[in-house]
Amino acid sequence: MFVSVALDPGSEERARELADLLAQYGFEKIQRGLWESGLFHPSSLDRLKRDIDRITDAFDRIRIFQYPVEGTLVISSLKDKKWRRLIVRPST
Repeated sequence: MFVSVALDPGSEERARELADLLAQYGFEKIQRGLWESGLFHPSSLDRLKRDIDRITDAFDRIRIFQYPVEGTLVISSLKDKKWRRLIVRPST
């Protein structure tokens, strides 16, 4: 599964912590604040979200883009320490 993570950290220290975490999961830095992995296993995503929760606070904004998930694009966003999920389905 392809996974992309867009980071908007609240501080430089938090940016370094998140960069280290994503590198541990095998993500590659594409540009400032954007990390991608083309070979990410779906079962690792819950663990990644828990690890991100552990090191973030309410000032951090994170979006995770996953494709394909049952033929759809899934966008998970962390805002104010709450995960929200948006499923984008093809038009019929």
